[in-house]
Amino acid sequence: MLIASQMEPTYARRVYPCFDEPAMKATFNIRIIHDPSYVALSNMPAIDVSEVKDENGSLWTVTTFNTSLKMSTYLTAFVICDFDYVTRTERGNEIRIWARKEAVENGFVDYALNITGPILSFLEDTLNVSYPLPKTDLVAVPDFGAGAMENWGLIIFQEALLMNLPIDEFTSRKAMIAFIVSHELGHQACGDLRYFFFQLKWFGNLVTMNWWNDLWLNEGLASYFEYLGATFVEPMLSLDKIFYAHVVQPVLREDSEIARSLSESEDKIKGSFSLMSLFDYITYSKGASITWMLSGFLSEKLFTRALTLYLKEFSFSNANQDDLWNHIQMVVDAQDEVHLPAPVKQIMDSWTCQNGFPVLTLNLTTGTIRQEQFFNKNSRRSTDSYNNTWIIPISWMRNGSSQPLTWLDKSSKMFPEMQVSESEYDWILLNVNLSGYYRVNYDQLNLKRLARLLENDPKAIPAVSRFQLIDDVFALTDFGYVPIETALDLTKYLAREDELFIWDVVLLNLIPDNLESTLKNHEVYPLLKKYLLKRMLPIYHYYAGFIRQNVDALENDYFARVYLEKLLATACWLGLQDCLDLSSELYAKWRDNPEHKIPFLIRRTVCCYGIATGSDKEWNFAWEMYNHTDSTEADKDILLYAMSCSKESWLLYRYLQYGLSDTLFSSNCTSVIISHVVSKDIGHRIAWEFVTENWPLLSQGYGHELLHDVLKVMGRFVKTDVQIQELQVFYNATLEEDEREAITMLLESAKLENIERRKLLIKVASWLEKNVDD
Repeated sequence: MLIASQMEPTYARRVYPCFDEPAMKATFNIRIIHDPSYVALSNMPAIDVSEVKDENGSLWTVTTFNTSLKMSTYLTAFVICDFDYVTRTERGNEIRIWARKEAVENGFVDYALNITGPILSFLEDTLNVSYPLPKTDLVAVPDFGAGAMENWGLIIFQEALLMNLPIDEFTSRKAMIAFIVSHELGHQACGDLRYFFFQLKWFGNLVTMNWWNDLWLNEGLASYFEYLGATFVEPMLSLDKIFYAHVVQPVLREDSEIARSLSESEDKIKGSFSLMSLFDYITYSKGASITWMLSGFLSEKLFTRALTLYLKEFSFSNANQDDLWNHIQMVVDAQDEVHLPAPVKQIMDSWTCQNGFPVLTLNLTTGTIRQEQFFNKNSRRSTDSYNNTWIIPISWMRNGSSQPLTWLDKSSKMFPEMQVSESEYDWILLNVNLSGYYRVNYDQLNLKRLARLLENDPKAIPAVSRFQLIDDVFALTDFGYVPIETALDLTKYLAREDELFIWDVVLLNLIPDNLESTLKNHEVYPLLKKYLLKRMLPIYHYYAGFIRQNVDALENDYFARVYLEKLLATACWLGLQDCLDLSSELYAKWRDNPEHKIPFLIRRTVCCYGIATGSDKEWNFAWEMYNHTDSTEADKDILLYAMSCSKESWLLYRYLQYGLSDTLFSSNCTSVIISHVVSKDIGHRIAWEFVTENWPLLSQGYGHELLHDVLKVMGRFVKTDVQIQELQVFYNATLEEDEREAITMLLESAKLENIERRKLLIKVASWLEKNVDD
């Protein structure tokens, strides 16, 4: 038995009578009566533990906690568990990490314990604000809907986000734990909500937003400091690369599709949003990205000075975004190093109160920069609403030299210093190291010069800017600003690219995971194979050398741990013989001696291609290991996927049959198996036939959710009306009338998407034909 509370945003009212609003703060006296074999935890330390008998004579324990600090209702918390803990004291603050007894015994929470104190101290020193509680408990519970929650003094985590095996070296899991712990501790000062990361407790707990419409003040600031705290305790993490790859780039993709500003009016939220929907990418990652931009143009020194004033002024009370802007303005007014083109509120409101973000278009001949809202020009939506203007800080470089920061505060402006000469070696780069939250569209002249520069001397452009240049141009292609050929021109230099995180963004754009089987069946595949493999070989051989000789040497390379798998999987997918041989070798070694584990960072790909290049012997071994009692959850997931990689139709069919058996699999695996098989280039027909044949049986367990998942994949293969009809006949026979209409629309839009995709692939194939031998 276990009880863990989650009050945010409005669940405290379900636990005790209260005015459950973030601005109504109070002190809380909490007492919990519980079974004597359990321990009770709350926000504050326990001050008394006594015993009481009920009317049946049974003995109960009464734990009384110290009166809390003044805080919002959503931060009250309690856990009743039979867990164990590890502890240490940092600057007089007792830190305890609680988890299941065997997890504590095996050292699974030691890493979290080692970093919590140093991160708290780092935040205290950076913000010059002391942590106000005498203790901090972090509790790892087996299942928790919020990921993690920054309750003051009692932070609750999903187990997987706080534990790692002591035998792991510096893995991506360890990095994730550092991010999450850092995020949640950040909340200990500011207002906050929940997400997949730890919240900064200064933002949210000490100073809380007035109401949920300014949730980003808690979460955005916490998410920003999350990366500062994590890179402080793990210096091997490169802050700017990680922040761009994990925060800015994904949210730019998301933000171009979502019609919501960071800060909404209370009325609008009460009218049209559920509070839970505010706990999203926009609040966390856009909030963090805009904070990063703000810190960049103010300077970190001025920004943290302003935050310190803000936190001290509003300690134990509430604030809105204007309060933060006022405190920043006071700091700006008191110095004369940083000059802004407008008041802080005017600049920042243009980023927090408007939907979306801008794209800047630079004309090198005239030196003119024009801004407009970045939107999808391919969709039929009216562009009437897109007349927004932002006040935009522009960091830039010319021919490799950094230039003074400049500002664009109207829809278009001429910058004489950005006019270039006839020389092809005269080039300009905007938004250097992605310091601003926007995309950049260059004219053809500058793009040609940048493409040439990349081929001759890629390191002349900083790594984050190379990443951004490629990501921007592919996004501009997707959204109808530039032709696909423009984006492809920038990939010619890739044989000289040695950064995995840049390769990752290239491969995500050229070979999206969900389109692998579609691409494999198209005439673009052999051209892509020839073009990409030629450029991948240097970086592939570099890492393959480590995999063969000394994979442990990669333990401190965070990007290898996160992105090497995609590189290897692509090389094997493109049929690189060395990659297929490497997978076979490693898989065979594991088969011969199950103690000889495949390195975790490439295990999924090696198992997949070990089975794909093998026979039923390889498949049967995976099946045996899947059923092995020692297999971890992560390994089972990998094997569940890998068994769908077989190239033998009969093995795939047998695998699907196994999936139907209650005795072989838990029921939730069946739909996972079907989803894996249906997404493979030879598996999609087999899985489709299997679903249609076994539908009466499947529908009892999985119903329409499974149909929907299968249809999403099948839809990618729909090219003709006849194929649509075939799917339609089945869906008509299995669905209720009201659902048929939705499916018909889904199939029609899939068909249109496929027609558009084929047009695009024909252009890509034509470009590759001309450039494949360059």
